[in-house]
Amino acid sequence: MYRYDEFDHGFVAARVDQFRDQVARRLSGELTEDQFKPLRLMNGVYLQLHAYMLRIAIPYGTLSSRQLRMLGHIARTYDRGYGHFTTRQNLQFNWPALKDIPAVLDDLAKVEMHALQTSGNCIRNVTTDHFAGAAADEIADPRPYAEILRQWSSIHPEFSFLPRKFKIAVTGAPKDRAAIQVHDIGLELKRGPDGGIGFAVYVGGGQGRTPMIAHKVRDYLDEEDLLAYVEAIMRVYNLHGRRDNKYKARIKILVHETGAEEITRQIEAEFVEVKKTELLRLPDSEIERITAYFAPPALAEKPARSSAFEAAKADSAGFADFAAYNVTPHKTAGYGVVTISLKPIGGIPGDATDVQMEAIADLADAYSQGEIRVSHEQNLVLPHVALDDMPALYAKLAEHGLATGNAGLVTDIIACPGLDYCALANARSIPLAQDLSNRFGSPERQKEIGELKIKISGCINACGHHHVGHIGLLGVDRRGEEVYQITLGGSGDETAAVGTLVGPGFKTEDVVDAVETVVDTYLKLREGPDEPFLAAVRRLGQQPFKEALYGTA
Repeated sequence: MYRYDEFDHGFVAARVDQFRDQVARRLSGELTEDQFKPLRLMNGVYLQLHAYMLRIAIPYGTLSSRQLRMLGHIARTYDRGYGHFTTRQNLQFNWPALKDIPAVLDDLAKVEMHALQTSGNCIRNVTTDHFAGAAADEIADPRPYAEILRQWSSIHPEFSFLPRKFKIAVTGAPKDRAAIQVHDIGLELKRGPDGGIGFAVYVGGGQGRTPMIAHKVRDYLDEEDLLAYVEAIMRVYNLHGRRDNKYKARIKILVHETGAEEITRQIEAEFVEVKKTELLRLPDSEIERITAYFAPPALAEKPARSSAFEAAKADSAGFADFAAYNVTPHKTAGYGVVTISLKPIGGIPGDATDVQMEAIADLADAYSQGEIRVSHEQNLVLPHVALDDMPALYAKLAEHGLATGNAGLVTDIIACPGLDYCALANARSIPLAQDLSNRFGSPERQKEIGELKIKISGCINACGHHHVGHIGLLGVDRRGEEVYQITLGGSGDETAAVGTLVGPGFKTEDVVDAVETVVDTYLKLREGPDEPFLAAVRRLGQQPFKEALYGTA
């Protein structure tokens, strides 16, 4: 894992000291809230519906056990005993007192963490595949490139005051687990004709008020040109992106209004100019230096088949479900990648208590080389677990309510904090997620339905990624009443698509029944149990679901 160098330590410490002074001036009244707002946002501090919220960066979703223990300590000491993992691989604390936030940032700095660039019109946390460095289908580990982008973009003087926030995602496998096509820039690692590493480059994706799928602007970019090309994209956006209307300020609008072909021409022309200086050419030595930080752990050699793993599956239905849905093939024989679901039946998606965080940190040390990953689906991951150790791991997870075997199933729901916390929200996401989880919570029911991604947002900003849910739910305010719109057919993977609205929204008391109607219609019309929900929707279209929800009229 990446370790801070001397510059990183000094840089973060200076920013904490600076913010401590700014907080003191706000508390004394020397700064008004309007004057303080841009300063706090630069340090990841939001003013939510009831209190300040601190958003902590977890670069490319990678945590050490030491870091997760510190997050548990902060939750217990400065918050209400829990944190919320988000769709940007970040962690949010919803209840810190403003006076305590400099102390929180001090504690974070002790374990090489910070909250910089988790807000504001800058390049946000660079995200990637939560199975990076472990997935069996991976071409190369994308995290070194995400780290290179993090170092380049941190407080970049030219890109700290962009027209709007900017998000980059990188995937290292053909199976896109990082949703790169709904990001401002998406990067897909590829093998070049000479066997070298390069990238397919996507630009102009995003969700929110105007959801769009990104356009591919480069089929192949040489590894050494990564920063030069990204800088060229940023310069085109910074120059031409709209600053007169925040709803039209994202790069997706610029691409849409200018045209993908013309934007590509402008990027390529700027790329030529950037390359002339050679200042941003990535030398092999630097790539090798940073890649060395992400060297795979030395895993003990194991047989591909584990008798202990197979016996546990035969003995326990719960473990069998966990093995089927929460264990993914590892690139090393005899190991698996374990998803720890933060979606217990009836629970709050993405929430983890201080005790659970510390328990997972201990389990990471015992079974996963001290590594944890945060997924954009609001779960945690232990990336390097021996199959022989799975039964013991499962038993310990169960002691802490963390052994739910539902990854990718109907109860593995993504939900934003919604109106329970967020000042921007129109509707509650959390109670709806809990009600849906309880409705579909039977293991037999979940297995019958199969893979199905439900995603819920409490407002049009789409923090719950509802646009790319197989079933997306958007909460809106209709004359003071919470109403939920349903979209079908969205996807954030390599077949990325924005879901289609099926019709008028449903009241709070009716929306769970409406979702069940959609699911039952799928079960009735699918071409056998092997046809997933998304494939069925794409084959059938919207009409059967509209008729089931609203009647033939």
